[in-house]
Amino acid sequence: MIKENNLLNLSLVIKLKNTKMKKIFLISFVLLGSILNGQHIQDPNKVKNNVKQEKQNNETIELANATIDFESKVVDYGVIDHNSNGDREFVFTNNGTEPLIIKNAKGSCGCTVPTWPKDPIQPGVTEKIKVKYATNRVGKFTKTITLTTNVSKKPVILTVKGEVNPPPKEVAAPVKESGGAPLER
Repeated sequence: MIKENNLLNLSLVIKLKNTKMKKIFLISFVLLGSILNGQHIQDPNKVKNNVKQEKQNNETIELANATIDFESKVVDYGVIDHNSNGDREFVFTNNGTEPLIIKNAKGSCGCTVPTWPKDPIQPGVTEKIKVKYATNRVGKFTKTITLTTNVSKKPVILTVKGEVNPPPKEVAAPVKESGGAPLER
């Protein structure tokens, strides 16, 4: 039906002799067509959001009656030497009534590598998440580790921070050789 109307309108435009009227009619025709067609086109962002919502609605997220209680969610390395030991630990306890499962632990960059217990942590048990920071990087740093657990939909964020001193510079003066004759040219 729309195509028949478009052909009818086009034939009217061709029959109009006044150039000004042709332009006005053509502009109105294009705008009207855009408005009518725009109602059938969806915004790609809206489509993506709908897909995300459907995935969240279709996923059954089972939350356990477990807890993940940390002694501290921040590990401060302080000021450390270049290439020194970058291993540290986050200590936590499951104070809930069901097993705690850490599904994933991800560092904010490749210089922060976490290691976590893969087996369920039973109620009352204390465990550790080990983290290794690459101390070959000089300067101040603040990095995060994101944990996904069966405790909450929201991830747990752990932070490591500190400063790595530059490597020591050699202070010895160059040694001048004192023997031998100068080279001949």
